Amino acid sequence: MINNDVLRSIRYMLDLGDHKVVEIARLADPAFAVEKDDVRAFLLKEDEPGYLACSDGVLAHFLDGLIVHRRGRDERLPSRPVEKRISNNVVLKKLRVAFELKDVDMHQVFADAGFPVSKPELSALFRQPGHKNFRPCGDQLLRNFLKGLTLRVRGASGSAE
Repeated sequence: MINNDVLRSIRYMLDLGDHKVVEIARLADPAFAVEKDDVRAFLLKEDEPGYLACSDGVLAHFLDGLIVHRRGRDERLPSRPVEKRISNNVVLKKLRVAFELKDVDMHQVFADAGFPVSKPELSALFRQPGHKNFRPCGDQLLRNFLKGLTLRVRGASGSAE
């Protein structure tokens, strides 16, 4: 899935303003520089003037910052390095951590989106890429997960948390 679409979905899900997106991205690394104007450009559609592609680095910082924003920083553990390459599987893992979702919750999120996933399918998504049962997360799967998570977070009425 395109990084811009992931950022757009999460921003809508949590009802975040541009400034809050910048703050969250900096939670992962205070030295990381992304500006409000960049965020606005990331949120534009590809055919709109001023569109800017969201890099893996920006999305990785945002997702790591989202984990810190929602769960707090564990000072006992050293900071993890930010991924250089973001795949759909990594996005899924980071959202699972940020929202503290267990397997049961994950199945419910997919079911709420009208896209039920079996237990073996779900566990295969969280395996290491070299594992024999690893399964890459497709765009449709991630899109449905984001849809189900948005329903869970915003509720059926569409109100923000």
